[in-house]
Formats: sequence, C-alpha cells, structure tokens
Amino acid sequence: MSNIIHTTQAATPLGAYPHARKAGNLLFLSGIGPRNAADNSIPGLKLDANGNIIDYDIEAECHAVFANVKAVLEASGSKWENMVDVTVYLTHMKEDFPVYNRIYGEYFQHVQACRTTVEVKSLPTPIAIELKVIALID
Repeated sequence: MSNIIHTTQAATPLGAYPHARKAGNLLFLSGIGPRNAADNSIPGLKLDANGNIIDYDIEAECHAVFANVKAVLEASGSKWENMVDVTVYLTHMKEDFPVYNRIYGEYFQHVQACRTTVEVKSLPTPIAIELKVIALID
C-alpha cells in the first residue's frame, strides 16, 4: 500500500505498525523515539548489568529523536516545515523539560506546529522522549 511508510533511515518500529501513514494530504507518524537506525542504540544511555538506567542524556536524545522524525517525514514525501501537530512524551518532566524546551525551540522556531507535552511513567524502551507527529504532504 503506497499510503503506508517504512524507512531504514529511522529505527525499526517495535511492533506491527508503520513509521507513518498517509491519509489524504495528512501524514500521521507513529511514536518516534531517539533509537539509532543503524544499531538500535540510544544516544547517551548507560545501563547496568540488569538493564536498569544508570544515566541518560536528554540533550542527545532530543537531537536524535528530531533527526528520526525528519527522516520519516522525508521518506514520506513531507518535510520538517510541514508539521502541524506534535505530541511529546517525556519520562522526567521536571528534570528534562527545560533542556528539551530549549532544544525544541531551536528546531521548531519557524515551524510553529501546535504542541502538547506530557509526562509518562515509561516508554517501551529505556528512552526519555518520544514524539507523535501529524504533518501535511505537499
């Protein structure tokens, strides 16, 4: 189906869902995190022997998740400036919001997409941020 988008430029989805799906002139991205497309690593993440988070780098994760979103948008025939709605999930709102908000401002200054930011207890992998995006297709 040409309306279903998969790309090797962003991390492989964790389940039976596409990176994005087209509906008319709208593009709906599945939740996108900061995992590296090449090796599934999470930038700045340090785990102990039991898989518990020792340390993470929200700044590195922000840059990586924005790069993944851009890759999916471009693979779908859209572009960064076409985003109209962004939902951001953070696992540590109090600690991470100031850094995330500063970096978000750098990337989204000229986009002016609507935005909602919520805190969640956890995400499916040991990531600190995930984005859900709706964009226009030219």
